[in-house]
Amino acid sequence: MKSLKFLNKYFFKYKSRFIWGVVFIMISNVFAIFPAQIIREAFNVVQEEIEPGSLSLESKESYIHTLFEGFSLTQTLVIFAMLVIAMALIKGLFTFFTRQTIIIMSRLIEFDLKNEIYAHYQSLSPSFYRSKNTGDIMNRISEDVSRVRMYLGPAIMYSINMIVLFTLVISTMLTINLKLTLYSVLPLPFLSAIIYYVSNIINKKSELVQAQLSDISSAAQESFSGIRILKSYVREAYAISQYSNKSEKYKSLSLSLVKTEAIFMPVMMLLIGMSTILTVYIGGLEAIAGNIEIGNIAEFVIYVNMLTWPVAAIGWVTSLTQRAAASQRRINEFLETEPEFRDGGKEISKLEKSIVFSNVSFTYPDSGTNALKEVSFEIKKGETLGIIGRTGAGKTSIVDILCRNSAASSGEIRIDNINILDLDIKSLREQMGVVPQEAFLFSDSIFENIAFGIREEAGLKKAVENAAADAEILDNIMEFPDSFNTVVGERGITLSGGQKQRVSIARALIKKPSILIFDDCLSAVDTVTERKILDNFKKHIRENTCILISHRVSTVEHADEIIVLEEGRIIERGKHKELLKNKGLYFELFNLQKMEEESLEI
Repeated sequence: MKSLKFLNKYFFKYKSRFIWGVVFIMISNVFAIFPAQIIREAFNVVQEEIEPGSLSLESKESYIHTLFEGFSLTQTLVIFAMLVIAMALIKGLFTFFTRQTIIIMSRLIEFDLKNEIYAHYQSLSPSFYRSKNTGDIMNRISEDVSRVRMYLGPAIMYSINMIVLFTLVISTMLTINLKLTLYSVLPLPFLSAIIYYVSNIINKKSELVQAQLSDISSAAQESFSGIRILKSYVREAYAISQYSNKSEKYKSLSLSLVKTEAIFMPVMMLLIGMSTILTVYIGGLEAIAGNIEIGNIAEFVIYVNMLTWPVAAIGWVTSLTQRAAASQRRINEFLETEPEFRDGGKEISKLEKSIVFSNVSFTYPDSGTNALKEVSFEIKKGETLGIIGRTGAGKTSIVDILCRNSAASSGEIRIDNINILDLDIKSLREQMGVVPQEAFLFSDSIFENIAFGIREEAGLKKAVENAAADAEILDNIMEFPDSFNTVVGERGITLSGGQKQRVSIARALIKKPSILIFDDCLSAVDTVTERKILDNFKKHIRENTCILISHRVSTVEHADEIIVLEEGRIIERGKHKELLKNKGLYFELFNLQKMEEESLEI
């Protein structure tokens, strides 16, 4: 239960709902006791009518019995029936109030807990997501929180209800007859133990069913996302076969679960029936002995049936609590994960001077790969830096460190002569417009994807159109039937690779950032469109700083300075013409690109 202590802060937050919920449970159970006593009196009245003088003097002098003296039997029974209905209605009303307090409290805590988890997701660095499975991350905010809610709502409500009702009923039964009370409740502990055992089996099988259902959903989603690949490789039959196998396993697990649940209810009804039989049999013997009256037997039958569900709920609640504790432990492990980076506190409103890398090295903590080795360079405000190199040379690592998605292993990065570690991460990233290698688009309209990074409403439509024009995507957008309102689908599946890249570029340009970073974002664009986009960039970088990363020389050739990376080190630096004269790796890449272009023309 230690892990569940985390939830105490929420109980304190909603303490008024919780306290009122307990009060309503107590009141509803008090009114649940009265009908059994009224029915006892009804039986006693009928017995006295049939066999005058059969009741004890104490029963004859009881409050309810004397209250209806002078009434006919029919009138008395009608009044009793109306009282039972009234008590049931009052109990139902307070049960409704109970659910409106405790169950709603659990929903409110679920809402708060999901928001807390999601907010923590946002504070963690990309390295956390690289080391975790997406399905596991999603389960913590969905399945695990749902299990915790079952503890906060039904488990707590039924536990309190059981304690209150058990106390009221057992104390009332004991005042009537000890022997009958012991025999009546004898099967109930066995009922609770069996329910606990069967509940655990059902829970385990339910988890297997849920896991298989997730597997089916993942398979379907993957097939739909990769439908082009499936069709191009003519693997539709294989996909159908795989899906059928997973569905068959799901059916088998589901049937196994249903069989277990089918056994559960008959066993439960058997034990409840045994309690009733024992109550009637022992009660009959006690009535013959003159220790109780006939009305007490009916009263005890009602009490036993009232206790059945609370006692049965012990096993169910215990199972719910165990599952909630396991889920909350997983949630706590996640919430206790500290963000890799801490805000330095110093805010930056705009790049005023320069960005300086001094002997920066970076090693990936997961793989141990040395991505950067003592890299040093300086970009002054308004300048464009080109970074070029083969795949795996460390180009993207520079972007990750600059955006503080990763931390340098050694060396120092200074922006406007301030160590990047001392800067507020949010304000730093607000000054950046980053277009990553892999263009990611949200399943929304093109308009919303482009406008994603800005908050201003005034002139938004014009700004989106201008950004689209600068990214050379406006003409394509206007050709769509819904133009900017076209929904791009999951990850922008309805657009081509080049279109996705250009929408991603427009999203960065509309921010008008002081630091513009293009991480090989023109790889899916032809050289003519690339040249137009780069020409459009010039008006954005007059007052700002730009970093162009590419494996193509044509992307970086007009930069103020170009650095060439090889295995994490800078092996060449200078302007385009200077690097060609050196006849090093840059010259080699230039010739390779030229040969590719010539072969395409042929």
